[in-house]
Amino acid sequence: MGKADMNRRAFLGRGLAMGCSLAASPLLTPVSFAATSGENRLVVIILRGGLDGLDLLQPADPGLQLLRPTLAARKPSGMEVSGGAMLHKSCAPLWPLWRSGELAFVQGVSTPYRNKRSHFDGQDYLEAGTTSLSGTGPRDGWLNRMLQNMPGSEMSTAYAVGADPMLLSRGDASVETWSPDVGFVLSSQGARLLELTMERDPQMSLAMSRALLLAGEGGGGAMAVDDASMMDELEGMMDAQMTTNGKGAAQAHVRVAEFAAQQLRDAARVACFSIGGWDTHANQAKALQRPLTRLSDSLLALKSGVGDKVWSRTTVLAMTEFGRTVAENGTKGTDHGTGGMMVMAGGAIRGQQIHGQLAGFEEADLYQGRDLMPTDDVRRYAAWAIRESFGLDRAALESVVFPGMQLGDAPGLLA
Repeated sequence: MGKADMNRRAFLGRGLAMGCSLAASPLLTPVSFAATSGENRLVVIILRGGLDGLDLLQPADPGLQLLRPTLAARKPSGMEVSGGAMLHKSCAPLWPLWRSGELAFVQGVSTPYRNKRSHFDGQDYLEAGTTSLSGTGPRDGWLNRMLQNMPGSEMSTAYAVGADPMLLSRGDASVETWSPDVGFVLSSQGARLLELTMERDPQMSLAMSRALLLAGEGGGGAMAVDDASMMDELEGMMDAQMTTNGKGAAQAHVRVAEFAAQQLRDAARVACFSIGGWDTHANQAKALQRPLTRLSDSLLALKSGVGDKVWSRTTVLAMTEFGRTVAENGTKGTDHGTGGMMVMAGGAIRGQQIHGQLAGFEEADLYQGRDLMPTDDVRRYAAWAIRESFGLDRAALESVVFPGMQLGDAPGLLA
């Protein structure tokens, strides 16, 4: 099997780093860049693990409060965006972006993926941009197909955080790789916690077992160390508990964003990367703080790194493979769901907007009686961001970039 044909169910190399789950790790996928004509920039961030949009932007709805006695009972952040909906307190650094019209949200959206709620399949649907994953041969991604339909575009620089090419950017346009120098440390207690975390997904569990086995055979992957506190270990895994040239790797995501900004400030016009840690099955009130902080850090690093002039021409789309269950579970977390949320940022967007709609929180309003009902296709919003940024025609977007997607009316995403 060639490198381009490998999928995330296979062991992804001895440099593997693991967070809460393999699929949610920020170190399994690369970041890609493309140089195109014009001055507009597009950044796509994949939020791996399934962001709970109802916690990021909590609606003021009594029905939701009944289903989330713990999560919905938190003290209001005071950052009201619309109709009583409150931005999560961990996103306080992004509040100035909202106030200045550089932040927006799309609620109640999803890919065509339904029912099985697997991270791997969900992320493949999101990155492939198709209505089906059937067929043989290498699978390409919608961002790569977009580039092939943009006159004058040329893949110029790409960097991989991990060992396997990011499906989002995979295709006929060639990419190169770059990675922050990252190592990974995991204790035996941590390995057991990973096994328990992944019991609900046999494919992920198998991939994790293979990774630990190979890493333990002398590769440059995980090493066993002593750690007295299993809770500290779990928290460490949520940060991928890495070391970067002797420094805490909690800043690895910032290094990625800063490098992306450097390229976008130069010839690059398109970039993509991922942020992991969104798989909040337990103690979500605490577990969600870290990935939200990483997202905030990354967006602000992009803005400061590209400078005001480039930021004014930049659109950032943060997308996730699926949402979470509407009701919290017995461990004060949420499980894999369906309807989710897209986060938009940048100086080019029409900010202070909440796009899409919530179907409601009564049992009849929910998808399969448990998930937020998807009311729109997340691909449609990505397509409009592409069209408004680069002028791709409707036929190319509906038949090539996102086959099976209906573009519909313009939602007015960009200013």
